Amino acid sequence: MRRSMTSNSRIVALIVAAGQGSRAGGDIPKQYRQIGSKSVLAHAHDALTAHGGVSAIHIVLSEGEEDRAQAALGDRIAHFVTGADSRRGSVRAGLESIASAGGADIVLIHDAARPFLPPSVIDRLLAALEDAEGAIPALPVADTLVRSDGARMGDGVDRADLHRVQTPQAFRFETILAAHHDWDETQEATDDAQILRAWGHDVILVQGDERLEKLTYPEDFDRAEARIMDARTTRVGMGYDVHRLAPNEELWLGGVLVPHDRGLAGHSDADVALHAIVDAILGALADGDIGSHFPPSDPQWRGASSDRFLAHARDLVLKRAGRIDHVDLTIICEAPKIGPHRDAMRARIAEILAVPLDRISVKATTTERLGFAGRREGIAAQAVATLSLPTLF
Repeated sequence: MRRSMTSNSRIVALIVAAGQGSRAGGDIPKQYRQIGSKSVLAHAHDALTAHGGVSAIHIVLSEGEEDRAQAALGDRIAHFVTGADSRRGSVRAGLESIASAGGADIVLIHDAARPFLPPSVIDRLLAALEDAEGAIPALPVADTLVRSDGARMGDGVDRADLHRVQTPQAFRFETILAAHHDWDETQEATDDAQILRAWGHDVILVQGDERLEKLTYPEDFDRAEARIMDARTTRVGMGYDVHRLAPNEELWLGGVLVPHDRGLAGHSDADVALHAIVDAILGALADGDIGSHFPPSDPQWRGASSDRFLAHARDLVLKRAGRIDHVDLTIICEAPKIGPHRDAMRARIAEILAVPLDRISVKATTTERLGFAGRREGIAAQAVATLSLPTLF
């Protein structure tokens, strides 16, 4: 009976990044080159982890490349594996690494040089594995194909049944591992689907994606950079926070210590201004709120400086190759006066977010002595953050 693909299946991704990519030009292998704000390898890693079903990532590297790979990944987590002289040997080393780490139900074998992987392609591959041991993304050949005799055009080639194969290629893990073990070592294979077919299993074709084209030549990187710049969307998030004023507390607003007879009480330093900006950025990212990232029940955040929270929100934007275009902050209180501290707040917020000063607006207003702010019982803040995020996926 066919094993059903369920949400409980352990799906592991294997990124093949052991090549040198000499045709791409440059002085470093193409998987470490930058596109936008991050490396090609980081793009591939993020595309795989963006799919909620992938539980772990193993990366096959050339010998001695671990430090460079980790630098390219930043704080992203992956298991590094030393590859072999051939792609087939490198993939087998990666499969053995996965087996040693506890194995998997499904493995996605992906080329690092295909950094722009939409989650929908993974969905189609996993669906195809309901009825097969292997599935690959492919696109039909649209151009006219001809044979050649040197520089002279020869006969045309029927393209009706021809496809361009992409990655990731998806397999039942135990099946593809066994197929690699049984492969004739004197032969080479250009991909793992060929190895599976030679072992007697059908491979299902699913619809690929033009964004999955492999980065091979210098002009491919130029197109990738243009795609990153052009394919962006604007996101807007809103944040609001309030804390009560209390004696014997410091008053932190917008990352600046403001002289006052009382301060704001809270689990952290209670900087309502920075908290509102954090929630606005998280809202634009659709990534929860400040409480879900820094629970007040967690003692490690007691008395914490709120610039740590804002730096975390900034890093989430950068991890998604995003840009913070503008922050508009309004502080609501009767006292203290915000005007004398506005410029310092703007400068501090811009510093934490690593953006130009002209992208930060700080305003203040009162409630005409109405409500808790009017009675000087607390201070509130609201913020709007505008982000630019890539829409490649």
